[in-house]
Amino acid sequence: MMKKSLKVLSAAVVAGTLAIAPAQAEDMRIALVVKALGIGFFEAAAKGAEEAAAELGGVEIIYTGPTDTTAEGQIEVINSLIAQKVDAIAVSANDQDALVPALKKAMTRGITVISWDSGVAPEGRQMHLNPSSNPLIGNMIVKMAADHLPDGGDVAVLSASATATNQNIWIEEMNKVVGNYPGINVVATVYGDDLSDKSYREAQGLMSSHPDLKAIIAPTSVGIVAAAQAVSDAGKAGEILVTGLGLPSEMAAHVESGASKSFAIWNPIDLGYAATMISYNLAKGDAEATAGGEIGMGRLGAVTLGESLDGAMADPFVYDSSNIADFKDIF
Repeated sequence: MMKKSLKVLSAAVVAGTLAIAPAQAEDMRIALVVKALGIGFFEAAAKGAEEAAAELGGVEIIYTGPTDTTAEGQIEVINSLIAQKVDAIAVSANDQDALVPALKKAMTRGITVISWDSGVAPEGRQMHLNPSSNPLIGNMIVKMAADHLPDGGDVAVLSASATATNQNIWIEEMNKVVGNYPGINVVATVYGDDLSDKSYREAQGLMSSHPDLKAIIAPTSVGIVAAAQAVSDAGKAGEILVTGLGLPSEMAAHVESGASKSFAIWNPIDLGYAATMISYNLAKGDAEATAGGEIGMGRLGAVTLGESLDGAMADPFVYDSSNIADFKDIF
């Protein structure tokens, strides 16, 4: 089997402060560009990318991203990857529009470009892989709050950055269906920028500004943990519900404490695996991104693309006290 390896590179490294040994000529190099390094969700996705590379053989994964969730940091990373002449870039975008010029440059150089998790505008990629269906996610995040608030009440949203494509779409979809849940009143949307300390402070601000708050919905794995911790530290576990999208390993203690009754997520390992398989098939010429077409995702089957050349990997899965023990040691 040909060599397979995983490289984890910070923005400074890919910018050129450290030399990177060239891959073997027969290797395909696929760069998995994440919103920021040090986030558990993306580290789990990198494990999936490794799995795909091992299965394929002759694939090198470059796992990289900026140190904070900025478009500028991702653009710096992307430009360095272009200079390295990687074969494919799979990016979870901090800004759907700001990355387009750099990614268009990559495509003109013959580099396969896809987005996954958080999308890039269509002109900046060949296809986009949604973790799930956006309407299903939007409905799920408000339903999980409503299920535990039979009399309704004030709820607030703690998002990632104001420009995060996926967050904005899910919140938009949530707002479309919130009227289906009597008594649920969305009083605020705030942004923690996927930083634990800022998200914690924003959650504190929500509790202070809205004394009748009944739930915080955080469709971000960083924000939901920070919100649950803020609620627990305020002595309001069980009084203010925290739900949204999170990792079982990071949320298990908060489910046990009662700060969160349920939350949802797809498997980030599968997401990194799928993004790698799609990148490989496109770069090899074994598939083409066309409306109505399918692209193989290995053991996960195939993704079918819509008119905007995007497709969904799987439905969101709900975790609660009945099943979290089965998953908390996995991701």
